[in-house]
Amino acid sequence: MSSAEKKPAEGTAPSAKPALMLRRKLTAPPARVYEAWTDPAQLMQWFGPENVTMSHAECECRVGGYFRAVMIEDTGDRHEVSGTYKEVVPNEKLVFSWAWVTTPERESQVTVRLKEEDGGTLLTLIHEQLFDEAAKAGHTHGWTGSLDKLEKFVA
Repeated sequence: MSSAEKKPAEGTAPSAKPALMLRRKLTAPPARVYEAWTDPAQLMQWFGPENVTMSHAECECRVGGYFRAVMIEDTGDRHEVSGTYKEVVPNEKLVFSWAWVTTPERESQVTVRLKEEDGGTLLTLIHEQLFDEAAKAGHTHGWTGSLDKLEKFVA
């Protein structure tokens, strides 16, 4: 190898993919918020941003279990997302993969942490390994709207 050619350093991390973090203080206790995330009937009532209606929700909330959500926009556009639970700590934490049916190669990861705080819940949502900045912006909008609806739902 000539001195002009350079190999990447051993152990060099690949370029970091975009991530987002949202925090929300909810009046409900962690057990109530956890139930809203893990019961399909409850997910149907709040999941998705304001311009979206849930048409289907299913989840098998255990490590290795799956979730699937189908959302319909006001425009009639249909969006389906699914994933696999990687970590489940009842009333405290959910970690799951996240992939839109139309772009399964862009799988990302969502972590939801619930911490009791002053009789309510501090919810921290981290969505990482997003494909690009446009995906980050779209998911920030979607999660913000979802958390707005969740806040009202569990109040």
